[in-house]
Amino acid sequence: MNKLLPNFESALTQLIASPSISSNLAEWDHGNREVIDLLASWFETLGFSITIQPVPNTRNKFNMLAQLGTGEGGLLLAGHSDTVPFDDNRWQSDPLNVTKQDDKFFGLGTCDMKGFFAFILQVARQVDAKQLKKPLYVLATADEETTMAGARFFAEQQLIKPDVAIIGEPTELVPVVMHKGHMSHRISVAGQSGHSSKPALGVNAIEIIHQIIGQLLALKQDLCSKYQNQAFDVPEPTLNLGAISGGDNANRICGHCNLDIDMRALPGLKDEELVHWLSEALKPIAEQYPGRITMEELHPPCPSFGQADSHGLLTVAEEISGHQCCAVNYCTEAPYIQSLGCDTIVLGPGSINQAHQPDEFLAYDQIDETLRVLTAMIQRYCMQD
Repeated sequence: MNKLLPNFESALTQLIASPSISSNLAEWDHGNREVIDLLASWFETLGFSITIQPVPNTRNKFNMLAQLGTGEGGLLLAGHSDTVPFDDNRWQSDPLNVTKQDDKFFGLGTCDMKGFFAFILQVARQVDAKQLKKPLYVLATADEETTMAGARFFAEQQLIKPDVAIIGEPTELVPVVMHKGHMSHRISVAGQSGHSSKPALGVNAIEIIHQIIGQLLALKQDLCSKYQNQAFDVPEPTLNLGAISGGDNANRICGHCNLDIDMRALPGLKDEELVHWLSEALKPIAEQYPGRITMEELHPPCPSFGQADSHGLLTVAEEISGHQCCAVNYCTEAPYIQSLGCDTIVLGPGSINQAHQPDEFLAYDQIDETLRVLTAMIQRYCMQD
């Protein structure tokens, strides 16, 4: 064991203390280079070869790939290096300083998901590189909480092709093998403002949005009736009316209105299909009001994810973790990592219920079990022929 490296608590503390917030608002957004350099220094000390790459079209964001051993296949342990923003006033402790209380580590990113790298580091310290028959990879990505730009860029590069990938999002060590996709759009209506006493001289954008909402609710019901997957606790694709804004005064005809929506596809439904159905739902109203209705993406879409037990990974994951595989409604970097050509699961310490919340924490009772699971996975996929 290398005594120059931090123990679990120290590694977690250093990672949490390095801000790496991802936000669409420039004033909140942080670069992640400090976290990447910290991880790179630790894994380089353990003999890993390190590749650090800037992620295009981001604000000073980087990916890090660490590799121990050579050859084909092997195991990839992957996670994102960024966190969501935080509100100081809603935290009972400093979000960037690990606090220990009630058998928990509190801090921003303790479970989602900087803590996963502290676990990997401790397990990697026990690995004898000479015993590896296949390589062990560690990937830290950027901007998962916003655009997933880091995972998208890494997938485009196709630098490695491991046999298996584990993404350490907080699942309480339950293997996740399916999740829904996510896309969000803004539907904008350009009306014609005017004095409210003469409505015929204007075009009320709110009234058009009212018609659009009717069409969207009909689409929502149609998707629910046609597509179901009982592996999910919300078994249908979802369509959410998330935000609406428009108009400026009660005595003016509303000249402009925006409606923001999100849709979450089941595995097997393609993003293009949802966009097509969305466009078809809006088509009758767009024909009635030519040139007044537009639709744009708010964020790049994340595809749905599903992993079959084609090479036995799901069986192995259930045996090692002691939990049955499941499906979740949120989305992860899994579809991008899977595109490397590897069998992929999402499995990590902590609960999704703590993610994106004030007083985020990682419970002590996750520590030994996580170390055991990761050690067993490395032995299975890197030390056996």
